[in-house]
Amino acid sequence: MFSKASRVLTAVIFIFGLLISLSPGLTARPNEDIRIELPAGGQVRVENRFGNIAAEVWDNSAVSVAATVEGSTRLSRPPIVIDNRGPMLMISVVRTPGAPVTPIHLTLKLPASCAAEIVTTSGRIVMSGTSAKTLLKTFSGPVESVLSEATNAKIKARTTRGTISSTLSGQPATNAHQFEVQLGAAERTLEVQSETGEILFKNDAGNLTNSRVVATEPELIGPKNGTRGAGTPAVDNQNEEISEGDVIRVDSQLVTLNMSVIDRSTNRGLMGLKQSDFTLFEDSQQQRIVQFDSSSAPFDLVLLIDLSGSTKDVVKLIRAAAARFIEAARSADRIAVITFAGEQQVVSELTADRELLKQRIESIDTARGDTKLYDATDFAIDKLGQDSKKSRRTAIVLMSDGLDGTVPGVSGQRGSQHSYQETLRNIQEFDGVLYTLWLNTEYQALSPLDTQPEAFDMGHDRMKEMAEAGGGVFYEVERLADLAGAYEQVVADLGTVYSLAYRPTNSQRDGKWRAIRIGVNRTNAVARGKRGYYAR
Repeated sequence: MFSKASRVLTAVIFIFGLLISLSPGLTARPNEDIRIELPAGGQVRVENRFGNIAAEVWDNSAVSVAATVEGSTRLSRPPIVIDNRGPMLMISVVRTPGAPVTPIHLTLKLPASCAAEIVTTSGRIVMSGTSAKTLLKTFSGPVESVLSEATNAKIKARTTRGTISSTLSGQPATNAHQFEVQLGAAERTLEVQSETGEILFKNDAGNLTNSRVVATEPELIGPKNGTRGAGTPAVDNQNEEISEGDVIRVDSQLVTLNMSVIDRSTNRGLMGLKQSDFTLFEDSQQQRIVQFDSSSAPFDLVLLIDLSGSTKDVVKLIRAAAARFIEAARSADRIAVITFAGEQQVVSELTADRELLKQRIESIDTARGDTKLYDATDFAIDKLGQDSKKSRRTAIVLMSDGLDGTVPGVSGQRGSQHSYQETLRNIQEFDGVLYTLWLNTEYQALSPLDTQPEAFDMGHDRMKEMAEAGGGVFYEVERLADLAGAYEQVVADLGTVYSLAYRPTNSQRDGKWRAIRIGVNRTNAVARGKRGYYAR
């Protein structure tokens, strides 16, 4: 669904003059690019799951991006999606249905003042220089950081199963899996994260072009500011006509859906389905699926844990259950942990480091204050929006008894500043999945000052409604001892979640509800997830 942050830009951005060279007679000028102005101190997030990324820092306030497609196959649809959200610019590569399985590489130039995050899956990252804050992330691809002798930066690198090496003058890597060094006054930060890829730091040996991505034609290159617009051939001494298929449209109107597919006869999740097994309808109009992630694709997960009213014995059981969740989750999934009562506390940021997570979980202790369930849920949604855009699928696993202080009949609490309806709307607009684990804490009310039975019932019903709005599953946990088992069921369900994305044929952003229906080409199969979104 369109998240709150994405309301800023909802129209299709047409960038004309971006040409696909189809033959030796139609070639693009080698130094042209798309340029997008970025406010001072802005943020840039770049993701390419289909190839390499070469980036350099330059003395300009704009972000420059060019795409290069390997091979000689013509692309029928644009591979670049640019989402401009004021201070946040997000650039990603998509592969449309039926498109050739060929690598797509990006070449970037970034302002020195920006905070940049660059992400690949197995592609190579080459970064020359460092912006004010730079984060390079890959699962298995190699990372090469090229730094000058005058660099002023604090550098950190970590790889789980890869290696780290350094040829920086006087700064050799002494640990194959971790590296930390301070260069100059450390005015900037550079962090590199990898699971299995090799990481190399080296001195600047000249221009980035010495190590940038090299690929064969065709090239996807956009115009500089001030060049002529649509229909202007990017060729010298040629008069070829530019066809509709030669224009790249940079489109931010992707709607993303996450759903489990269940076999009705066994109530078990179905795995191994392909994009061709799904059909998708919005308001009864069939839509074309442009992105597909199988159930094996990794997640960014947030464990959101209600600690209000918990004793030390209860917290001990909660810690043990959370540790079971960490052990059950897939190794490629990143996990964050947030606890709450009167306020939220980030116990651990998103990380794939299981030992670090277990250490952080052991630090969880009792918490005081009114139960602010809705504020905490909104906080987790916003947190995932900041930390995980476009890189991975996202999910929140919420454990609570549902007794926000604003629920009628809850004893002596003021509760959340956000209303339940506001939070429910935010859940509906959340790009990920929300699972809720309702913990039964009901006790007999002996006086009007005690929490009343109807409050427990409402907490239960609202937790169920939140899961339905978030496209997840609602679990009833009657005893705290059963919490670990419920967490493990959530992990199993996450392993059957598929993700689809499409651009609605109805492009009006009128704020109205759009109903979604998904068909699955399997006997007894049913897709379980969000049923629609508000077109904002």
